[in-house]
Amino acid sequence: MDRLRSLQTFVRAADLGSFHRAAAAEGVSPQAVSKAIRRLEDELGVRLFHRSTRRSQLTDEGERLLARVRSGLDLIDRAWDDVREATLDAGGQIRIATAQGFARRVLVPFLLEFRERHPRIEFELVVEDRYTDLVASGIDLGFRCGHPPEGQVVVRDLFRMQLVTCASPAYLRAHGVPTRRADLAAHVCTGSRQPNTGRVDAWEFRNGDEIEFEEIPSPFLCNDGDTELEAVLGGLGIGMIDSMIAGHHLRAGRLVPVLCDTISERYGAYLYYPQRATLARRVRLFVDAAVEWIRGRPDWRLAPGEADALLAAFVASRD
Repeated sequence: MDRLRSLQTFVRAADLGSFHRAAAAEGVSPQAVSKAIRRLEDELGVRLFHRSTRRSQLTDEGERLLARVRSGLDLIDRAWDDVREATLDAGGQIRIATAQGFARRVLVPFLLEFRERHPRIEFELVVEDRYTDLVASGIDLGFRCGHPPEGQVVVRDLFRMQLVTCASPAYLRAHGVPTRRADLAAHVCTGSRQPNTGRVDAWEFRNGDEIEFEEIPSPFLCNDGDTELEAVLGGLGIGMIDSMIAGHHLRAGRLVPVLCDTISERYGAYLYYPQRATLARRVRLFVDAAVEWIRGRPDWRLAPGEADALLAAFVASRD
């Protein structure tokens, strides 16, 4: 007896509630379905269905068998699909939710490389600075900066974001380098206002294993990180800028980190996608490649000791 085929027929009949409908779905006669079920019953020594002329209803034994075999058959189907798809060139569209800054600095550079390897995969980016419900929006996956996404999603941790207190070399030459948090009171500082709530963000500083928050008076407030960055680069004052957008300016000497022992890493960057049994091959390829590429680059954060070295180089250049 082809036990696997009989079990597949059993599951189909149980789902459809009728041998006739199961036969139509499988392209066989109702007699063939009935015969397959009867063979299963004979081998197991139990009755699986209560039969009537209009409907077939599972017995208690049938319910137990269905609960046990369904997941196993699903695994077999997925394994079959995986092997079959591995011989095919991935194609189709991937819809991605992402914040604006992440899209510009991280995602687009990765897509340029990924498309060279997989030219048949197409992309639609939904760029918005808020958390997106992927299932409700028909989106395959998302990227988020801040706290990890919650709900029925799989979350991949990409990197820890750093909040770096920094200023332009020209500003520090003119106004001095703060060496303590209290020194910030004598400086012009920039601030960030949340675009959704209107709340002004407190500055946050690492103190040992703790994160401490402090309201810093800011004569310049902005609800856009890139605009605040431009103000700090232009010499307006000292800002607390995240490493994803400030990193290459720090390494190029256009910004100088200060108070280096207080850099907070409370936030992270994450990739997330719905908890579903299977992902389309193009999505699986993208997820694996994106995680490897993003984690493997140092662009988005400063290495241990790097901020201290950059500040020391600036101080030495003034002497």
